[in-house]
Amino acid sequence: MKLFAPAYSPLDIQANDREVATAANLALSGQRLDRAHAEALYFRADLHTLAHLAHTIRLRCHPDRVVTYVGDRNINYSNVCVCGCRFCAFFRAPGEEGGYVISREEMAQKINETLALGGTQILLQGGHHPDLPLEWYEDLLRWMRDTWPSLHIHAFSPPEIFFWSRKFGINVKEVLHRLREAGLHSIPGGGAEILETSVRAKVSPNKCTAEEWLQVMEEAHHQGMRTTATMMFGHEEEPRHRLDHLFAIRDLQDRTHGFTAFIPWTFQPAHTRIHVAPLPAPAYLRLLAISRLVLDNVPNIQASWVTMGPQVAQLALFYGANDFGSLMIEENVVAAAGVSFHMSRQDIHKVIHAAGFTPIQRTMDYQPVEPQPCVVSGGTA
Repeated sequence: MKLFAPAYSPLDIQANDREVATAANLALSGQRLDRAHAEALYFRADLHTLAHLAHTIRLRCHPDRVVTYVGDRNINYSNVCVCGCRFCAFFRAPGEEGGYVISREEMAQKINETLALGGTQILLQGGHHPDLPLEWYEDLLRWMRDTWPSLHIHAFSPPEIFFWSRKFGINVKEVLHRLREAGLHSIPGGGAEILETSVRAKVSPNKCTAEEWLQVMEEAHHQGMRTTATMMFGHEEEPRHRLDHLFAIRDLQDRTHGFTAFIPWTFQPAHTRIHVAPLPAPAYLRLLAISRLVLDNVPNIQASWVTMGPQVAQLALFYGANDFGSLMIEENVVAAAGVSFHMSRQDIHKVIHAAGFTPIQRTMDYQPVEPQPCVVSGGTA
């Protein structure tokens, strides 16, 4: 069944709320929302109004009725981590049973399978491992770059990079330079959670602060790398902190223009040490919509079928999202929290077509690609 954007004006619905109507008019006229306007819409506009506004802006930014996605695989090179974040069900403390560091043989098998399925990219992340030297990561990147020259390496996260800077006594600029020289192409937006330091102190006290996360991203942008930005919400933050996060991303993007996309998702609490009820779909769609309206300088907003499932992700295409995220051939961190949605390329195409859009596979920087299963190398250590 096809879904269609609502055809009414938001002012017809909430004309009795002057602040909401003013903010809606500003958004529709292409003017930037300030904090007060964003608060009026996020806290008081009804969900249908937000959908109409966000979808209108989405179509203005991307008038072709296309929904993109990337063909990639999440590979967690290790689950050993000293952070002990309360929201994470995936990590193992050093020495704990079940901890691992991936072998080159296993990594090669995963990469070859990804390429054979028409993927173009590996998203590589792990924990804050206390014993791996920076040279281990450099050697891994060089091996990946030399063995699979066409592979895009989208790897590590600001907390990992900041951790290495502190651990090895070198500045973030030098860490990023060394990783780039070894073969790193771009950085995912992981580890952002909520970019408000008091919240991070509660849920991930051993991880970098909000300011440090932003500093890593700013330096990456200055070095010519493109990155994404994320938000994990619905744990111990307040709704106002979510807006703090959006405005922090917007402010940095004004300076660097390095973010290609914003990806919000809801916290999945199963098997973690934060005991809250998962946020329902309307709360996710509300945040997605206000993201499209506030982040007027971030070109792409991604839906999260991995956490929300295909039906809610399809709805997200009418709440501001123009991208369906990833083929996600493998995902371990969210799965460890008890969420296990799976979609094949055919499933993704079916959902996007049913919503009235054309699916297009893309690269990390949003260039279209024609997926072709390929003959792959037998690269090993």
